[in-house]
Amino acid sequence: MNKTQSHYKKGKTFIPGGTQLLSKRPELFLPGYWPSYYSRAKGCEVWDLDGAHYIDMSSMGVGACIIGYGDDDINEEVKKAVDAGNMSSLNAPEEVDLAELLCNIHPWAEMVRFARTGGEAMAIAIRIARAKSGKDIVLFSGYHGWHDWYLAANLADEKSLDGHLLPGLNPSGVPRALKGTSFPFIYNDTKGFLELVEQNKKRIGAIVIESIRNVFPDKEFIDTIHRVKNELDIALVVDEISAGWRMNVGGAHLVLGIKPDIAVFAKGMSNGFPMAAIIGKRDFMESSQDTFISSTYWTDRIGPVAAIASIKKMQRHNIAEHLKAIGKKIQEGWVAAAARNGINISVSGIYPLSHFVFNHENPLVLKTIFTHMMLERGYLASTSFYASYAHKSNHIDNYMSTIDDVFKLLGKYINDGNVMMHLKGEACHSGFKRLT
Repeated sequence: MNKTQSHYKKGKTFIPGGTQLLSKRPELFLPGYWPSYYSRAKGCEVWDLDGAHYIDMSSMGVGACIIGYGDDDINEEVKKAVDAGNMSSLNAPEEVDLAELLCNIHPWAEMVRFARTGGEAMAIAIRIARAKSGKDIVLFSGYHGWHDWYLAANLADEKSLDGHLLPGLNPSGVPRALKGTSFPFIYNDTKGFLELVEQNKKRIGAIVIESIRNVFPDKEFIDTIHRVKNELDIALVVDEISAGWRMNVGGAHLVLGIKPDIAVFAKGMSNGFPMAAIIGKRDFMESSQDTFISSTYWTDRIGPVAAIASIKKMQRHNIAEHLKAIGKKIQEGWVAAAARNGINISVSGIYPLSHFVFNHENPLVLKTIFTHMMLERGYLASTSFYASYAHKSNHIDNYMSTIDDVFKLLGKYINDGNVMMHLKGEACHSGFKRLT
């Protein structure tokens, strides 16, 4: 057992579940072999604790680093903030600058509150929406974090979150009193959404959707949500934590015809430094003064400085266009390589957030073998790809050449009917599932 694997074994004895983020749990990729920890990361390159070098063609920090690891321009600004003092008894002026920048990018928004992580930012948005409406029930589509308001959906029916998070997710620790306060609906399912509205009309306090995940929004669906939220005089909260900054500078809702009252950002807005923002219309955002939303480390300097530097670099280099172009090459490359080698796959997701699944018996086994073979060839790679500005043409060309070699072997295993004999260790665990 090498240093990387032994460190993870030690980590599991001290950290419940082994990691802080479910999406970084090694068992989701390659149990017993995935290099759990990094010693250094730069651009789209990662080195593990044993010095092994990989090109990251997976999630780029679970979507946080859309510019690239250790970006020199952003690091320079952050280092200045560190030297100037990250925290004091006074407030960092950069938070005003960032608020103004976000409102300029999103002209419909007038006020901003800040946090440091996506999950807590969504919880803040829900608190604000409920404070404004004075009503409890939240109708939502998609994945929105780990907080009680969201997991409460599973108190009524353990299958409520199927297709949104993990099937049968156990809401242990969520107060039973929250039963009946959150109800999920499927993105683009206008009929299902209206049925929920009719059943809960008098108590609905907010509607929550991801701007986009795997499919583009139907006009009828979005128009219906706009009509209902206006009729009920409640907030439409749009979660931009995953999609934001990838299709354009700002929220994807700007190009999709979605009109939020509140929008939430995190992940890519600060390229790997903790930062989150809740932006919204004044009459909604001022409701935050009617409740209590406050935390010391929401006032640090590094977060706003990193976000401002990241956003300005996105603007200078038109990074969203690069992400879309790179993602399109990847999706088309997957389809072509699979067809050449007799493998049936389904590709989904917007170009900057691409995914594929194996349409064969034992898909998780195939995913595990694929991941293992790519790792042996120097790639952190699974069945998803999050594009970054650090991914250049040479990375894509070399990656696709390697994919072709690996698919050729997988196609042979499938054709010979001996896939299981090529599995080393156990199959990877099932990860997040979404129907958005």
